[in-house]
Amino acid sequence: MTKTVTLEELKPLTDEQREEIRAAAKKPIVFDDDCPELSPAMIKAFQCSVAQRNRRIATKQAG
Repeated sequence: MTKTVTLEELKPLTDEQREEIRAAAKKPIVFDDDCPELSPAMIKAFQCSVAQRNRRIATKQAG
């Protein structure tokens, strides 16, 4: 089950939200057919696309 929460900007987290984050961080990552582990080539392609996106965003903000 996926729980989605929209946090308001600058609103501090509740103790319950902090505990949920801590509990989620302790759980292992489980890969399956719908979400397989990325190969090294796929990771590199993803990192390149993120870098391109970040450069595009930085260019828009600067200009």
